[in-house]
Amino acid sequence: MKTVLTIAGSDCSGGAGIQADIKTIAAQHMYAMSVITALTAQNTTGVSGVQEISPDFVAKQLDCIFTDIPPDSVKIGMLSGEGTIRAVAAKLRQYGAKNVVVDPVMVSTSGTSLLSEAGRRALWEELLPLSTLVTPNLPEAQVFSGQPVETRPSFSSRISRRGTSFSSF
Repeated sequence: MKTVLTIAGSDCSGGAGIQADIKTIAAQHMYAMSVITALTAQNTTGVSGVQEISPDFVAKQLDCIFTDIPPDSVKIGMLSGEGTIRAVAAKLRQYGAKNVVVDPVMVSTSGTSLLSEAGRRALWEELLPLSTLVTPNLPEAQVFSGQPVETRPSFSSRISRRGTSFSSF
């Protein structure tokens, strides 16, 4: 059975984050493992609170996974801070993680910023180079490209001009 590690926040309502990832992974008949990066108090009407897990504890969770049941692939969602992003990237490098999918949860679909500038920089410099596939929403694609993005080809073109060698967009 294929193994998939999801690294993300926990959504107590079950509609997003770790809970949604585990449901999706199980529906594909794969074994789901998880590293929780943040706890959220949320429901279908909104988020009322976020409690970030320390980068050190996120790193310990990753050590436990990779030293026992190394994942065949890794899906990354909400990483709420620069320290967490750097810790996750370091562990992915340490263990040679493969098939890494990054959903850069940094801008909501309504345009609300969910990640600091330092966090965005860490995402760009540390995590994206390790990824096989990146799945930004339109506002996130615009943050990466630095300009409005109307289509996928315009996003890919602008990303290439910023000096990245990513071909998976």
